[in-house]
This record gives sequence, structure tokens and C-alpha cells, in this order.
Amino acid sequence: MTIFVSLITGLIFGLGLIVAGMTDPAKVLAFLDLAGSWDPSLALVMGGAIPVSAVAFLLAGKRGTSFLGQAVQLPETRRIDRRLVVGSMLFGIGWGLAGICPGPALTLLGFGTWKAVIFVAAMLVGMFLFEMLERRLRRK
Repeated sequence: MTIFVSLITGLIFGLGLIVAGMTDPAKVLAFLDLAGSWDPSLALVMGGAIPVSAVAFLLAGKRGTSFLGQAVQLPETRRIDRRLVVGSMLFGIGWGLAGICPGPALTLLGFGTWKAVIFVAAMLVGMFLFEMLERRLRRK
């Protein structure tokens, strides 16, 4: 049952990304182009997502288990540190260069878009390198 609900939820999320225009790199880059022909429509999408997510996280934090009986695991720390800032900067740079972020990249991967294949491959390499660096730092 969990796999089925996960599949349906992922499909709905992917459909939402498509409808919102988040899977169109040109639209995303136009949103990020504040000095040029700025397209504010994605700001409305994000502005609508923030309150919905805030309510969902608030409700999830009050529950011990999900609706399917799985343990609710929310981040315990709220500390803003150098790692978070650097990671956010790297995320933003990648988003700005490609016009794609991880969620839409996976959606585009389903369409077989070559740009998404390259992006997801680079993302996986970055995740692997991060994990290797983390292990090395933990040993020291």
C-alpha cells in the first residue's frame, strides 16, 4: 500500500510541477532573470506552496506516525550553519545554470529529456562526492 500511495503522490507532484511550469528551464531562467525579462509567475507558485507546506509540517510535527503508519521523521535541528549556506549556494548556482532543480529534473527524466539525464547524472555524482567527503571528514 505504501508503494502505491508513494507512486500516486509522486505522479500528482510531477503533474503539479508540469502545470506550474517548473519543468520548463526557459521559464525558470526567466524567473531568475531579475535584471532582464523577469517572469514572476513562479514566485506565485512558490508563494502558494509555502503556506501549504507550513501547515503540513505543523500537522506532521504533532503526529508520531503518518496516515499509513510510518514513523514521521522531521529534521531536529533548525541551526543555520556554514554547511547549509554553502549547500544552498551550490543548489542555487546549479538551478541558475541549468534552469532545473531536482524535483523537476526527475519529472523531465520521465520524458527522456537529454538535459535532465545530464542534470540527474551530475546530481548523483555530486551526491556521491559529498558522501565520500563526509565519510572522510568523520574519520578525522
